[in-house]
Amino acid sequence: MSVWTRPALWWRLAIVLSAGLGLILGTSSLVYFTVQSNVIVLGYFTGAVYWMVRRDTTDAAAPRLRGAAVLYITITGLVAHIILNHGANPLPGLVSGPDRLQNWSSFFLHYVSPVMVMLDWLCLKPRNVSHWRDLPLWLSFPLGYAAITELRAALFPHFDNKYPYFFLDPTQNGYAWVGGQIAQLTVEFIALGATVVALDRLGTTIRRKLRPAAG
Repeated sequence: MSVWTRPALWWRLAIVLSAGLGLILGTSSLVYFTVQSNVIVLGYFTGAVYWMVRRDTTDAAAPRLRGAAVLYITITGLVAHIILNHGANPLPGLVSGPDRLQNWSSFFLHYVSPVMVMLDWLCLKPRNVSHWRDLPLWLSFPLGYAAITELRAALFPHFDNKYPYFFLDPTQNGYAWVGGQIAQLTVEFIALGATVVALDRLGTTIRRKLRPAAG
Protein backbone atom coordinates (compact mmCIF):
# COMPACT_ATOMS: atom_id res chain seq x y z
CA MET A 1 0.00 0.00 0.00
CA SER A 2 1.45 3.36 -1.04
CA VAL A 3 2.17 5.92 1.66
CA TRP A 4 -0.01 8.36 -0.30
CA THR A 5 -3.05 6.31 0.71
CA ARG A 6 -2.17 6.33 4.42
CA PRO A 7 -3.90 8.79 6.80
CA ALA A 8 -0.61 9.48 8.60
CA LEU A 9 0.81 11.31 5.60
CA TRP A 10 -2.24 13.51 5.13
CA TRP A 11 -2.46 14.22 8.85
CA ARG A 12 1.13 15.46 8.86
CA LEU A 13 0.51 17.51 5.75
CA ALA A 14 -2.38 19.12 7.63
CA ILE A 15 0.00 19.95 10.50
CA VAL A 16 2.33 21.64 8.01
CA LEU A 17 -0.65 23.59 6.64
CA SER A 18 -1.80 24.65 10.13
CA ALA A 19 1.61 25.89 11.24
CA GLY A 20 2.24 27.54 7.88
CA LEU A 21 -1.09 29.38 7.86
CA GLY A 22 -0.61 30.52 11.43
CA LEU A 23 2.78 31.99 10.60
CA ILE A 24 1.69 33.58 7.31
CA LEU A 25 -1.55 35.14 8.56
CA GLY A 26 -0.03 36.68 11.67
CA THR A 27 2.26 39.61 12.27
CA SER A 28 4.15 38.35 15.34
CA SER A 29 7.93 38.36 15.14
CA LEU A 30 10.43 35.63 15.80
CA VAL A 31 11.09 36.95 19.32
CA TYR A 32 7.97 35.10 20.48
CA PHE A 33 8.27 31.52 21.69
CA THR A 34 4.97 30.87 19.93
CA VAL A 35 6.47 31.71 16.55
CA GLN A 36 9.69 29.80 17.22
CA SER A 37 7.87 26.66 18.33
CA ASN A 38 5.63 26.74 15.25
CA VAL A 39 8.66 27.23 13.00
CA ILE A 40 10.14 24.11 14.60
CA VAL A 41 6.88 22.22 14.00
CA LEU A 42 6.70 23.45 10.41
CA GLY A 43 10.31 22.47 9.73
CA TYR A 44 10.10 19.09 11.43
CA PHE A 45 6.84 17.94 9.84
CA THR A 46 7.84 19.22 6.40
CA GLY A 47 10.94 17.06 6.75
CA ALA A 48 8.86 14.17 8.09
CA VAL A 49 6.52 14.30 5.09
CA TYR A 50 9.50 14.34 2.73
CA TRP A 51 11.00 11.34 4.57
CA MET A 52 7.72 9.42 4.45
CA VAL A 53 7.29 9.96 0.71
CA ARG A 54 10.93 9.25 -0.12
CA ARG A 55 11.07 6.08 2.01
CA ASP A 56 7.44 5.06 1.44
CA THR A 57 6.91 4.65 5.17
CA THR A 58 4.41 5.89 7.75
CA ASP A 59 7.16 6.31 10.34
CA ALA A 60 8.30 9.88 10.89
CA ALA A 61 12.03 10.53 10.93
CA ALA A 62 14.15 11.80 13.86
CA PRO A 63 11.82 10.65 16.65
CA ARG A 64 13.77 12.48 19.37
CA LEU A 65 13.35 15.75 17.51
CA ARG A 66 9.67 14.91 17.09
CA GLY A 67 9.35 14.61 20.87
CA ALA A 68 10.99 18.00 21.33
CA ALA A 69 8.59 19.57 18.82
CA VAL A 70 5.65 18.02 20.68
CA LEU A 71 6.84 19.49 23.99
CA TYR A 72 7.49 22.98 22.60
CA ILE A 73 4.20 23.32 20.75
CA THR A 74 2.29 21.96 23.76
CA ILE A 75 3.99 24.56 25.96
CA THR A 76 2.87 27.18 23.46
CA GLY A 77 -0.75 26.05 23.58
CA LEU A 78 -1.01 25.69 27.35
CA VAL A 79 0.80 28.91 28.24
CA ALA A 80 -1.28 30.90 25.74
CA HIS A 81 -4.63 29.46 26.82
CA ILE A 82 -4.09 29.32 30.59
CA ILE A 83 -1.58 32.05 31.46
CA LEU A 84 -1.97 34.64 28.71
CA ASN A 85 -5.64 34.27 27.74
CA HIS A 86 -6.89 33.10 31.15
CA GLY A 87 -8.93 30.32 29.57
CA ALA A 88 -10.94 32.63 27.30
CA ASN A 89 -12.85 31.11 24.39
CA PRO A 90 -10.84 31.80 21.19
CA LEU A 91 -13.73 31.13 18.81
CA PRO A 92 -15.70 34.45 18.87
CA GLY A 93 -12.74 36.38 17.46
CA LEU A 94 -12.70 34.15 14.39
CA VAL A 95 -16.05 35.40 13.08
CA SER A 96 -16.20 39.03 14.20
CA GLY A 97 -14.00 41.98 15.03
CA PRO A 98 -11.41 43.99 13.11
CA ASP A 99 -8.50 41.59 13.70
CA ARG A 100 -9.91 38.39 12.30
CA LEU A 101 -6.77 37.46 10.36
CA GLN A 102 -4.66 37.90 13.48
CA ASN A 103 -7.19 35.89 15.48
CA TRP A 104 -7.11 33.10 12.91
CA SER A 105 -3.31 33.15 13.05
CA SER A 106 -3.42 32.91 16.84
CA PHE A 107 -5.97 30.08 16.64
CA PHE A 108 -3.78 28.04 14.30
CA LEU A 109 -0.59 28.72 16.29
CA HIS A 110 -2.00 28.24 19.80
CA TYR A 111 -4.77 25.68 19.35
CA VAL A 112 -4.90 23.80 16.05
CA SER A 113 -1.21 23.00 15.74
CA PRO A 114 -0.71 21.95 19.39
CA VAL A 115 -3.75 19.64 19.34
CA MET A 116 -2.84 18.07 16.00
CA VAL A 117 0.80 17.53 17.00
CA MET A 118 -0.20 15.94 20.30
CA LEU A 119 -2.64 13.59 18.53
CA ASP A 120 0.12 12.71 16.08
CA TRP A 121 2.38 11.85 19.02
CA LEU A 122 -0.30 9.76 20.68
CA CYS A 123 -1.64 7.87 17.67
CA LEU A 124 0.97 7.65 14.91
CA LYS A 125 4.27 5.83 14.49
CA PRO A 126 7.00 5.46 15.52
CA ARG A 127 6.13 4.52 19.10
CA ASN A 128 8.24 3.90 22.20
CA VAL A 129 11.10 6.02 20.91
CA SER A 130 11.37 8.68 23.62
CA HIS A 131 13.55 8.29 26.70
CA TRP A 132 13.62 9.97 30.09
CA ARG A 133 17.17 11.10 29.36
CA ASP A 134 15.78 13.23 26.51
CA LEU A 135 14.09 15.59 28.97
CA PRO A 136 17.15 17.76 29.84
CA LEU A 137 17.91 18.19 26.14
CA TRP A 138 14.30 19.08 25.34
CA LEU A 139 14.12 21.58 28.21
CA SER A 140 17.30 23.37 27.14
CA PHE A 141 15.39 25.28 24.45
CA PRO A 142 12.63 26.95 26.55
CA LEU A 143 15.11 27.66 29.36
CA GLY A 144 17.63 29.01 26.85
CA TYR A 145 14.87 31.16 25.36
CA ALA A 146 14.22 32.76 28.76
CA ALA A 147 17.93 33.30 29.41
CA ILE A 148 18.55 34.85 25.99
CA THR A 149 15.53 37.14 26.39
CA GLU A 150 16.87 38.51 29.68
CA LEU A 151 20.42 38.81 28.37
CA ARG A 152 19.31 40.54 25.17
CA ALA A 153 17.23 43.05 27.15
CA ALA A 154 20.18 43.85 29.40
CA LEU A 155 22.67 44.25 26.54
CA PHE A 156 20.31 46.04 24.15
CA PRO A 157 17.94 48.16 26.27
CA HIS A 158 16.42 49.81 23.19
CA PHE A 159 15.55 46.52 21.52
CA ASP A 160 11.94 46.47 20.34
CA ASN A 161 9.70 44.22 22.41
CA LYS A 162 12.44 43.39 24.93
CA TYR A 163 10.13 41.19 27.01
CA PRO A 164 7.65 39.32 24.78
CA TYR A 165 5.86 37.85 27.82
CA PHE A 166 4.92 39.54 31.08
CA PHE A 167 6.47 36.78 33.22
CA LEU A 168 9.88 37.62 31.74
CA ASP A 169 9.58 41.36 32.43
CA PRO A 170 11.42 42.53 35.59
CA THR A 171 10.36 46.18 35.17
CA GLN A 172 7.61 46.09 37.79
CA ASN A 173 8.60 43.31 40.17
CA GLY A 174 12.35 42.83 39.69
CA TYR A 175 14.55 39.96 38.61
CA ALA A 176 13.82 37.89 41.72
CA TRP A 177 10.16 37.73 40.70
CA VAL A 178 11.12 36.77 37.13
CA GLY A 179 13.43 34.09 38.52
CA GLY A 180 10.54 32.72 40.55
CA GLN A 181 8.31 32.67 37.48
CA ILE A 182 10.97 30.84 35.47
CA ALA A 183 11.52 28.34 38.30
CA GLN A 184 7.79 27.63 38.51
CA LEU A 185 7.50 27.22 34.77
CA THR A 186 10.55 24.95 34.75
CA VAL A 187 8.88 22.58 37.21
CA GLU A 188 5.72 22.61 35.13
CA PHE A 189 7.67 22.02 31.91
CA ILE A 190 9.48 19.07 33.50
CA ALA A 191 6.11 17.57 34.41
CA LEU A 192 4.82 18.27 30.91
CA GLY A 193 7.90 16.70 29.32
CA ALA A 194 7.46 13.63 31.49
CA THR A 195 3.84 13.48 30.32
CA VAL A 196 4.98 13.59 26.69
CA VAL A 197 7.26 10.61 27.31
CA ALA A 198 4.51 8.78 29.19
CA LEU A 199 2.00 9.40 26.39
CA ASP A 200 4.40 7.75 23.98
CA ARG A 201 4.02 4.55 26.00
CA LEU A 202 0.28 5.10 26.49
CA GLY A 203 -0.26 5.35 22.74
CA THR A 204 1.38 1.97 22.30
CA THR A 205 -0.85 0.45 24.97
CA ILE A 206 -4.00 1.85 23.32
CA ARG A 207 -2.98 0.55 19.90
CA ARG A 208 -2.33 -2.93 21.31
CA LYS A 209 -5.73 -3.01 22.98
CA LEU A 210 -7.54 -1.83 19.86
CA ARG A 211 -5.77 -4.13 17.41
CA PRO A 212 -7.51 -7.41 18.45
CA ALA A 213 -10.87 -5.65 18.47
CA ALA A 214 -10.27 -4.23 15.01
CA GLY A 215 -9.24 -7.61 13.69
